[in-house]
Amino acid sequence: MFDPNGDQVGRVRDAVIRVRPGQLPPRVVGLVAEIPMRRRIFVPITRVTAIEADAVMLSTGTLNLRRFEKRPGELLVLEDLLDRRVTVNDTGREGTVVDVAMESDRTAEWALGRVAVRELTGRLTRRGHLHQLAWNEVRGLVGAHDTQGTAGLLAVLDNMRPADLANALQDLSDARRVEVATALDDERLADVLEELPEHDQVEIIAALGRERAADVLEEMDPDDAADLLAELPKPDQEALLDLMEPHEASKVSQLLDYKPGTAGSLMTSEPIILPPDSTVAEALARIREPQLSPAVAAGVFITRAPNATPTGRYLGVVHFQRLLREMPSALLGGVVDNDIDPLDPATPLSEITRRMATYNLVCMPVVDGNDRLVGAVTVDDVLDHLLPPDWRDRDHVEPLVVGHPAARAAQLMGRPVPPPGREDNLRG
Repeated sequence: MFDPNGDQVGRVRDAVIRVRPGQLPPRVVGLVAEIPMRRRIFVPITRVTAIEADAVMLSTGTLNLRRFEKRPGELLVLEDLLDRRVTVNDTGREGTVVDVAMESDRTAEWALGRVAVRELTGRLTRRGHLHQLAWNEVRGLVGAHDTQGTAGLLAVLDNMRPADLANALQDLSDARRVEVATALDDERLADVLEELPEHDQVEIIAALGRERAADVLEEMDPDDAADLLAELPKPDQEALLDLMEPHEASKVSQLLDYKPGTAGSLMTSEPIILPPDSTVAEALARIREPQLSPAVAAGVFITRAPNATPTGRYLGVVHFQRLLREMPSALLGGVVDNDIDPLDPATPLSEITRRMATYNLVCMPVVDGNDRLVGAVTVDDVLDHLLPPDWRDRDHVEPLVVGHPAARAAQLMGRPVPPPGREDNLRG
């Protein structure tokens, strides 16, 4: 979505329709746009000047930034209609909605004109015929939410980053959120749970059943799994830990033993660890692994054997910038940095923040009293605990300013920002 100057405002995530009486097709009243910080807002269709295959052009860059909420009589096309089970009037056969077309008439009013429906065959190996039908040739398009499946919605959400998918789930009803979340595979669901508020995490984990909940916890980072388990009653914690693989459960149990707000409770127990006789080339190969977060890949920790936490004697760390400056054949023991004292597991959050800021670090080792590396605190762990507890909840995100650069500058400098316009009144 672009403003008249060609600057990107956000991304289109859905279309808002208003149901009309009788057989009249629903009127499109606006679009749902996702702006920076994953905030979703309503953009009236009257502000749209052109819709192309890869872009929507607006007539103005000034938008109402109030968070989008559906009003009575409104539906979202992708969320509410896609994959809905319907009946074709002429044949009486059932099918599922696979696509919907919005069309503009001579008065520039947009409406849902046509529907693509695939017949249900009842046979797993055969796909039904695809029909393009007018809106009034199909019944069941507007009705109970239990007529909509999850396959189509999952296809739309499939390419989203876990954080974006987590925010999309928060926009769904409680029942729909659980339905879609439980349809994800274990690894994908684990990534999404790490980005959800705690109350949503608990709700989804409770709906999974203990066997699958344990499988999902095994896929999560140990520190995130420990944070989630800490929100559950003690009997549920113990039951889930018993169902997890022993080596995975032991890592999570160790983190649960640390006092909240300390380095031990914040750290990840799976940093990159190599012996001192490894080469720079080997270290670079490890930090290239795609499943590693940028913060975890920022440093390679050097210890004596064993090289799994808790390790042998801690020797130091090699930051990735140092790795880039050294010869690939150089040994890590010769380029190790050990002039900054590591953290103790009991170090409080305030001290961790102060030391990371002082030395401009994005990760720090956590070493126990026996000089063994037990984990590493990364900057994302610190931010997660410095922000308000409800920072992941979409209903508590601070409002943003999109539009005139002066308004954005005023907000960033703490000056008053004029209230947004009332473009959303056009939805009436």
